[in-house]
Amino acid sequence: MSVDSPAPPPLAPRTGWASLKDLTRYQWFVFVVCCLAWDLDCLDQQLFVLARDPALSTLMQKPANDPEVGTYGTYATSVFLIGWAIGGIGFGVLGDRLGRVKTLTATIGLYALFTGLSALSVGPIDFMAYRLLTGLGVGGAFAAAVVLLAETVPDNSRPYVLGLFQASSVMGNCSAALINMYLGSLQKTGAFPAEEWLTPWRVMFLIGILPGILLVVVQFSLREPDKWKAMRAAEEKGLRPSPWQMFFGTLTGLFTTPPWNRRVLGGLLLTGAGVVGLWGIGFFAPRLVQLALESTLTAEGLTGDQLKGEISWWRGITSLVQNAGAFFGIFAFSWATGLFGRRASFGLFFVLAALSTAATFWFLKSRGDIFWMIPIMGFCQLALFGGYAIYLPELFPTKYRSTGTSFCYNAGRLVAAVGPFALGMMTTVVYKDYGADAFRYAGVTMCSVFIVGLLVLPFLPETKDKPLPE
Repeated sequence: MSVDSPAPPPLAPRTGWASLKDLTRYQWFVFVVCCLAWDLDCLDQQLFVLARDPALSTLMQKPANDPEVGTYGTYATSVFLIGWAIGGIGFGVLGDRLGRVKTLTATIGLYALFTGLSALSVGPIDFMAYRLLTGLGVGGAFAAAVVLLAETVPDNSRPYVLGLFQASSVMGNCSAALINMYLGSLQKTGAFPAEEWLTPWRVMFLIGILPGILLVVVQFSLREPDKWKAMRAAEEKGLRPSPWQMFFGTLTGLFTTPPWNRRVLGGLLLTGAGVVGLWGIGFFAPRLVQLALESTLTAEGLTGDQLKGEISWWRGITSLVQNAGAFFGIFAFSWATGLFGRRASFGLFFVLAALSTAATFWFLKSRGDIFWMIPIMGFCQLALFGGYAIYLPELFPTKYRSTGTSFCYNAGRLVAAVGPFALGMMTTVVYKDYGADAFRYAGVTMCSVFIVGLLVLPFLPETKDKPLPE
């Protein structure tokens, strides 16, 4: 090529799923570590969902189908979500000030420690206290991981990487289901004598300590994103902020600076609708299955540990197929958002989530129904969470990205904490005269929360094919 020959034009960035080929080895490494951190976070969440009723049954010395056990289960879930919200907001601020990697490390350590300590509970009060403290770490992990990943990968591959990241959470959820099923099968054989302290639900919480192993990898193998380092370097050229400004400036700035203040409120409502739908309704599917099958199993002659083990098995199956549906739903959202845009995809899946959830709570009656109703509900409900991983980091600039993402994803849980409580109140108060169907009526009524997500969509921006704001 002669000196005067023009340089070849740069290759256009790949589009769609082909853009994943643009990732470097280090970017893939960040992806794997962030996925592991979030997957193990989800493992801890699902261990709680599956162990909640058996744990409270033991601690309260009442049958698992006792209405009081169910009521305390909704209380424990609400407390967990409150801790999740507080931790999410606090660690979100720290993520912008202290760094994404340091924050991710702290959250992993926190949720691993207190999940393990939940196994030592002696009553419902300390059980709920451990869940509150576990929630602090669980709430901070998502934003720290998703923001670290969003700022590390190229813009063209970002929505697909984040879609894969959220889809990987199914691995943690399904692992919890398989653990529950295995322990249930052991319980059926009498491997856990009733007089022994070590019970299946305590073993499940002890397994939750495993994420602590990730601490070493996260602390010593990752580096802060260039976007965050550039932002902090620019800040350091000015006056040193006060401690108040250091830790709360991003939060107050987020709520006082247009257009980010409007976006954070819209994002909060968008996310809150999905969170209430999942934690206030969807994650009570194991209880729905237990109520639907218990009389059938009893009629088949199962009693005592055999009945408990069989119910534990079907609760595990429920979680497994629910999250299998979720895996494909998150991929479907990633595909739809690249084709139709963020807002249209959210609109479609809010409608599908409402219809599928209401139908499941109303019509699920038998073992066979579990294998098609629960996966469809999981597909439609958890697809929304794939959307949150893609959309929330695109709403805010680097200065506010961790705070904004975490606030939207987690502050909604303060509202969502009312969801399980409302489900319990509707079951035991509003629809108490409907007997065995009270829980079904309550679940169908709660599906109206998905309408909130639809109503807020016109007030949020479309971010398809746009770079992260600076």
